Amino acid sequence: MTPAMFFVLGVLALAALFFLKDWLPVDLVAIMVLLLLAVSGVIEYRDALAGFSNPAVITVAAVLVLGSGLMRTGVANIVGRYVLRLAGSSELRLLAVTMITVGLLSGFMNNIGVAALLLPVIIDIAHRLGRPPSKLLMPLAFGSLLGGLTTLIGTAPNILISGALSDAGYESFELLDFTPIGLSAIVLGTAYMVVLGHRLLPDRDLGKEQSQPVKNLQASYGIDKRLCGMSVPEGSALSGKTLAQSRLGSALGLNVVAITRDGKTTLAPGAEAVLRSGDKLLVEGRLNQLNTMRGWRHLVLDSTPWTEERLSSITMDLTEVTVRRQCKLVGSSLREFGFRRRFGLNVVAMVREGHVELANFALEELRAGDRLLVQGVEGKLERLREDAGFRDFRRLSATQAAQRYHLHERLLSVQVPPGSILAGKMLAESRLGNAFDLTVLGIFPQEETHLQTDSGRELRVGDTLLVRGLPEDVITAQGLEELRIHEPAERASVKIETDTVRLTEFALSPQSRLEGKTLRQMHFRDRYGLSVMAIWSEGHAYRSNLRDRPVHLGDVLLVHGPQEKLQLLRDDPDFWPLTGEPGQQVQQAKAPLGAGIMATVILTVLMGWLPITIAATAGAALMVLTGCLRMEDAYRDIEWKAVILIAGMLSLGVAMEQTGTAEMLANSLVSTVGWLGPYAVLSAVFWFTALAAQVMPTAAVAVLVAPIAISTAVSEGINPQALMMVVAIGSSSAFMSPVGHPVNLMVMGMGGYRFSDYTRVGLPLVLINFLIALLLVPILFPLTP
Repeated sequence: MTPAMFFVLGVLALAALFFLKDWLPVDLVAIMVLLLLAVSGVIEYRDALAGFSNPAVITVAAVLVLGSGLMRTGVANIVGRYVLRLAGSSELRLLAVTMITVGLLSGFMNNIGVAALLLPVIIDIAHRLGRPPSKLLMPLAFGSLLGGLTTLIGTAPNILISGALSDAGYESFELLDFTPIGLSAIVLGTAYMVVLGHRLLPDRDLGKEQSQPVKNLQASYGIDKRLCGMSVPEGSALSGKTLAQSRLGSALGLNVVAITRDGKTTLAPGAEAVLRSGDKLLVEGRLNQLNTMRGWRHLVLDSTPWTEERLSSITMDLTEVTVRRQCKLVGSSLREFGFRRRFGLNVVAMVREGHVELANFALEELRAGDRLLVQGVEGKLERLREDAGFRDFRRLSATQAAQRYHLHERLLSVQVPPGSILAGKMLAESRLGNAFDLTVLGIFPQEETHLQTDSGRELRVGDTLLVRGLPEDVITAQGLEELRIHEPAERASVKIETDTVRLTEFALSPQSRLEGKTLRQMHFRDRYGLSVMAIWSEGHAYRSNLRDRPVHLGDVLLVHGPQEKLQLLRDDPDFWPLTGEPGQQVQQAKAPLGAGIMATVILTVLMGWLPITIAATAGAALMVLTGCLRMEDAYRDIEWKAVILIAGMLSLGVAMEQTGTAEMLANSLVSTVGWLGPYAVLSAVFWFTALAAQVMPTAAVAVLVAPIAISTAVSEGINPQALMMVVAIGSSSAFMSPVGHPVNLMVMGMGGYRFSDYTRVGLPLVLINFLIALLLVPILFPLTP
């Protein structure tokens, strides 16, 4: 084995490990593979970059645009809804029609897009039938994977293995060469799900089971149990403030569902709604967050302002640290990371790109190069240095902090007056630590200038607390503590929906740019004027601390608000409504045109007038030129992550061929099972591909296995088309794991599925595909060339 082979195998193993562990985005891993191979000199620069001009990559992008045109002109929606009506009220008939419909549509469109398009329809029908969506969503996902095998353009691995055949000098696949394979997979897969598979599917719904046919979202998510009444007392500091200014949501995590004033109730009030004394509030959330306010109304605000000179007269333990690129906190906010809880330190200011930030920096994602001003003793700083990955620790005096960070502009003092209930309590016990943007930095005992930060010290009358914050924040905190709590007499009778205010379920769209972001980072409330009451994720309904919970593909958001604002969310391409009509604007008047363009592309390829790459690219251009979709929509709907992944990993395929690594691996395979005959070789190739597809991107699997399969075919005298078709079938067998394909992840949260559900239901489907590969492929593509 040559050094180049060792290096290529090392890169292959490293890429597989990164894919498996999900340490980095898959497209970034592909770029790293490309760079390693090019910089090391294993392949020429032009070969490393050739993937970006590869016809297969261009075809994948063009087909995605064609599919987008069919969706945005409503072709897929019209076909899907019409066919699903034929299912009637039978669950098994609906399951069969769902799998067949999504399978046939996936032969010409992106399977993720098809599944996402039919999701609202399937969920709506399931609720009307009184059945949990878990009985239908996994069949929807699996049907789209099976349908990808029906045509050459059905899925990226089909296009890639056909391109690999052509590059190796063999005849590539035609558009409908896959059709017998795909139709057999759809028929047998559907039959399995109807006869046995549906019995293996879990019987789960979001929240508790409902006896009524139409789902009661308010009860299903347990919202009833979290409703509570509050009132704004006379003379409250909150009177005259808007809901946004009151910090009921951002500080306490409460959703104000309704405001009642003078007998008139306003549901889903906006952030600009003004509170008045005597208002009665209906809120949703956990009231224990009010404990963070406890004690502030028992303190007296010192009106003496802090100046640079005054700050210079005291002693504080301040240290300036820099965030390294390898720091654990990069990409997370201080609040998300739990900085204060983990290290027992206060961050009192931040500098980013030369700009000093004194407020709300705890909510921002940290970047390499950010400088933090940290308050705390040396012992706790040592842990910060060792565990978190900060650098450039530099002690600062209070004077330096005032000059560099203008810290005095964000400081205030509060005193413990005679008779305060806080007297005699320890600072930690008082729970004054962090009330939204207020942070207690320490205590000045009477007539002392050294700041004491021991949380175990008892508060005494006359003590002065140094607080980072603004006076109006203290006043607001005191106003929040004064709110009076009234339990509703009958929570189940409280209705938070009307004809104009609704609860609606939404999920991230497959192309959403918001994947992994929190509601706070999305500025969800400010942007849409809506409240998220719960998030369903990985089989559980979460109702607390939602603002700082990342939202992922497959999670379901329960959103409450006026219909006109819900429509804004429906129209946002980052979100998909799970009930009712899809929100994105559909140009149904252009549906015949969109369908005609797709039919023309198919016809030109079938007649041999144009190669698939040129025909698909021309069709994509026509979709834009005729107004079936806008240019920005075309760019948005191309899965650039998949395109870059394929282009980058093609360089590894080239390296495997040029260095002889593919031939070596093929010889190893042949020496292991070749003596058992060609059917054993087919079996080995299928299972290697299928198992890899459970944990790696299917396109990457196809790219990596293709050169090995071709070398094996040459070595054993097997028809390369037969072995490559087996690779295609194996790549489309990602049924046993939710991470095997994005469409599996997309339905995981909505169906309440667990990892074991995919393995239990998906394994028989993999076996069915194996039988197709073993029995049907040799008939369609004789093993002897």
